Amino acid sequence: MDHALDVLRERGFVENTTHDQDLRDYLAGQGATCYIGFDPTASSLHVGHLIPIMALAQMQRLGHRPIALVGGGTGMVGDPSGKTEMRNMLTLEMVEENARGIKGQLSQFLDFSRERALLLNNAEWLVPLKYISFLREVGRHFSVNRMIKAESYRMRIESEEGLSFIEFNYMVLQAYDFLELSRRHNCLLQMGGSDQWGNIVAGIDLIRRESQKTAFGITFPLITTSSGAKMGKTAKGAVWLDPQRTSPYEYFQFWVNTDDRDVERFLSLFTFLPMSEIMEAVGLEGAALNSAKAVLAYEATRLAHGSQEADKAYAAAQQIFGSKPVPTSLFPSSTIPRQTSVDMDETTPSSILGIEGLKKGVPAFKLFHQVGLSDSGGAARRLIEQGGGYLNGNRLESFDYIVSEQDLQGGQLLLRAGKKKYHRIIAK
Repeated sequence: MDHALDVLRERGFVENTTHDQDLRDYLAGQGATCYIGFDPTASSLHVGHLIPIMALAQMQRLGHRPIALVGGGTGMVGDPSGKTEMRNMLTLEMVEENARGIKGQLSQFLDFSRERALLLNNAEWLVPLKYISFLREVGRHFSVNRMIKAESYRMRIESEEGLSFIEFNYMVLQAYDFLELSRRHNCLLQMGGSDQWGNIVAGIDLIRRESQKTAFGITFPLITTSSGAKMGKTAKGAVWLDPQRTSPYEYFQFWVNTDDRDVERFLSLFTFLPMSEIMEAVGLEGAALNSAKAVLAYEATRLAHGSQEADKAYAAAQQIFGSKPVPTSLFPSSTIPRQTSVDMDETTPSSILGIEGLKKGVPAFKLFHQVGLSDSGGAARRLIEQGGGYLNGNRLESFDYIVSEQDLQGGQLLLRAGKKKYHRIIAK
């Protein structure tokens, strides 16, 4: 079996490691345990969390045991890393509700059966802590001089708001998490974003002092698009893993719209396709590059939402864009459907709408009437109110939803009435 460190490096996950040779020895066999923490500040994870999620999934596929640690305790404190101002304080009830949502999403990527992966909440050991005992056992190992030199603290200390005492404890609590996981589950590897380096090293040092064991750390690079944008951010906001916040079709479209320069890198990071197939796709252009984007979108959607939703999203995209099937020679390991049942270019009625009209916006019911999907404006209203009106594969919630240029997908809109009546609008 491939060495986990080589796989993570080849696919672009590794920025820094501690004890490189010892870490290599630790991961040489199978059965090592690693963990990543997830902050429960919202009830859903988003695309920005996919690097740590996929890293855990890669480790599991390579024979190691991942732990996804939901920060039910630390989430009530707030991690100052990468933040210029204090996070909003969460109640225990808010943290628990958010943790439940996160658990369901992680289960899409990790197999928790037979303890092949563990899903833990650090509130289990942090909430019952007695302050004086904690200071005596753990706090004595931490140098304030060293802590305030950490990048995450230094940024906040120099900011106008400053660093609160409650946040100052975060590094100590995260280090204690690592110690507890090493004691309870023999976990000796923590992974996280590059902004977590100081917290990870603090945990390694605490384990060495308390347990006389060598622990390890891996940090991931900050992933940005080739245009310099933060991964997972769009004009409409975050791209969520929760299908109620970002529909599977919208999720698929996010990946289809990947910058040409990022396709190879994102295939490496966000799918399990073999690197040999990804390397063969380097330098693709035109229709072949579009097929590669479709494979990226399909595989990413399948991982987050399952094969059935990925099939639906891919079919809806084909209906809108009339794209050709992905050839069997391209990414043969992908399970993307290789046949299309309907050539929408030939069978879908189409009309042209001036882009200026879309800039002003058009109520959905008027658009349905204009293109002939309804006999009258009143019929169009009733259709949409009864749940039978769709725009770009998504059900319209309101008959007077304003359709604008923000809704264009590749310069087009796809309207659907009921199950089978389609109309494509091309913006010129």
